[in-house]
Amino acid sequence: MANNSGNTTARSFLQVASTEEVAPPLRVVQIEGLVILKIIKHCKEFSPALVTGQLLGLDVGSILEVTNCFPFPIREEDEEIEADGANYQLEMMRCLREVNVDNNTVGWYQSTLLGSFQTVELIETFMNYQENIRPCVCIIYDPSRSNQGVLALKALKLSDAFMELYRSNNFTGEKLRERNLSWVDIFEEIPIKVSNSALISAFMTELEADSPITQCDYDRLQLSTNPFMERNVEFLIECMDELSMEQQKFQFYYRNLSRQQAQQQAWLQKRRSENMARKAAGEEPLPEEDPSNPIFKPIPEPSRLDSFLITNQIANFCNQINGNTSYGTKQLTAWSKLHGRKGS
Repeated sequence: MANNSGNTTARSFLQVASTEEVAPPLRVVQIEGLVILKIIKHCKEFSPALVTGQLLGLDVGSILEVTNCFPFPIREEDEEIEADGANYQLEMMRCLREVNVDNNTVGWYQSTLLGSFQTVELIETFMNYQENIRPCVCIIYDPSRSNQGVLALKALKLSDAFMELYRSNNFTGEKLRERNLSWVDIFEEIPIKVSNSALISAFMTELEADSPITQCDYDRLQLSTNPFMERNVEFLIECMDELSMEQQKFQFYYRNLSRQQAQQQAWLQKRRSENMARKAAGEEPLPEEDPSNPIFKPIPEPSRLDSFLITNQIANFCNQINGNTSYGTKQLTAWSKLHGRKGS
């Protein structure tokens, strides 16, 4: 009986170990309020320049807890300065470890301008992080949108399907159709949950002003949306031009491909007629394929990654314009009704 119970215990332990090997999918990013304040302060101080920083925390099952962060020095195009930045990060991690503060890297944060963050550099940074850190997120903060009275904060990660395709570096149309991958499948947005301890919540309640109106409430009442709309439209036009250039690349590729196929057919017909003449003369036929011929050299298909990212940007700008237009319409409607009541 003892042996049987021991085998049962061993089997259950192996089963538990095997189930723990599979990490649960990330569902929520839980950020402490102090971390959000640090991110907002750092991004606003250097706006409109773009800044980045390190996120520290702990992975707890399907929840990624972000408990601390620190900013990165502004990078410049200099190897020595980049090396100093890397040393700065290591020194910061060492100092945090010495004072018993969370020093487990869980991702990074960065600022953006009107949501223009879908770039190849962001994807490469994700891939570099996820070589050593599996639950990795990027917190995007947009100070320009926050000036409109909205907390423009989002947590992103790369989808597993896209990461697998990116490692193969094959973004041809055939491969994308095979994986059923489109431009909306590049990034996944993870819900953000703000968490504060009971002591901090009590302290914030004590500091709360008697007046329920805050500066954020005043920002929401601003009727002038022209600068925000103009910048969005400008960026949208630039993205449309870039997408048009990408489409021209594919048109050029398909023209060359059709021209090559026509040359191959003409060469093949000529070779077949030659082989018919050789057969009539009792000679061996020539092969109908000639790899050394330049017309049989395959033309590489352009990558569709850039067009996917540009399409993401266009969709983002369109959503911002649509949201800002509807929000401005509601403001004007409310203001006109209030003005009408005052006049009466």
